[in-house]
Amino acid sequence: MSNRREFVVQMGVGAGALAAGAAFAEAPMVAEADANASSLGYKADATKVDKTKFPKFAAGQNCGSCALFQGKAGDKAGNCPLFAGKQVASVGWCSAYAKKG
Repeated sequence: MSNRREFVVQMGVGAGALAAGAAFAEAPMVAEADANASSLGYKADATKVDKTKFPKFAAGQNCGSCALFQGKAGDKAGNCPLFAGKQVASVGWCSAYAKKG
């Protein structure tokens, strides 16, 4: 009987570990063609921003230096609350850019 009890406990611990691992899995990257990304003029590479369409864009602006970017300094990508469940490139840009600090 104790073997059965141990098995059930181990199965519960294993399922919990799998669920925790899934929560920390890397989110997919947002696509420029995504409806929300497109409406915000998101580009995965800030050097490709149409400066005539977005005159407020300035050199040095990118997701990595944006107040909304939730990645750490030096991360290649990070979460952004504007794109729930998806990551943005740290070298990317969108029209919602807000300088950190």
